[in-house]
Amino acid sequence: MSAPLVIVNAKTYQSSQGCGAVELARIMDSLDSRGARLILAVSPFDLSTVASAVENIEIWTQHLDPIGFGSNTGRLHPSTAIEHGALGTLINHAENKVALSHVAELLPIIGQRIGVCACAADFDEAKALAALSPDYVAIEPPELIGGDISVTTADPAIVSGTVDLVKSVNPSVKVLCGAGVNSGADVACAIELGASGVLLASAVTMADDPAQVLNDLLSQL
Repeated sequence: MSAPLVIVNAKTYQSSQGCGAVELARIMDSLDSRGARLILAVSPFDLSTVASAVENIEIWTQHLDPIGFGSNTGRLHPSTAIEHGALGTLINHAENKVALSHVAELLPIIGQRIGVCACAADFDEAKALAALSPDYVAIEPPELIGGDISVTTADPAIVSGTVDLVKSVNPSVKVLCGAGVNSGADVACAIELGASGVLLASAVTMADDPAQVLNDLLSQL
């Protein structure tokens, strides 16, 4: 079994931008990962600074656009993100939805250069995204994002059902569990349900002691 992923999404929380992003990255970099792949997805403004501050974790960007070099004001170029240290990207997060065609056009541009985690709100979206062959599909019911109840508790069948559905469409695509993940028990449950890891944010970024929360998240791996 490949190493489980624990992706922390910095979003645009004040505590995880700029110097805060560097501090959080260094905390994650210093932890005993217990065999997990630790990933911090940061604002594109922070990519270079954060990537240069760590050695043991991966730094991803939160979004990319399917563009080449040229007249594309305000958009995020994949090659530029990679040049600035991005080892992967989130796409189609519930807070930054894109058309399916956006993902379909982006994946060939990225190729095998970096990892891609496409976020899905439900079974239908997970199925459609899996057919495009991203590395990961993260199932995140929007109503649970940022809350205190994990999808593993609220409706475990969403996780196991997504795993079965995605594998039936494309066996090479792995599933991550997002929305409300707060504890080591949530992470362990996600793995037991067939997920390859978790995607979370506020449980870490808004914590008074991020190291303590992260250690708990990793404690049952």
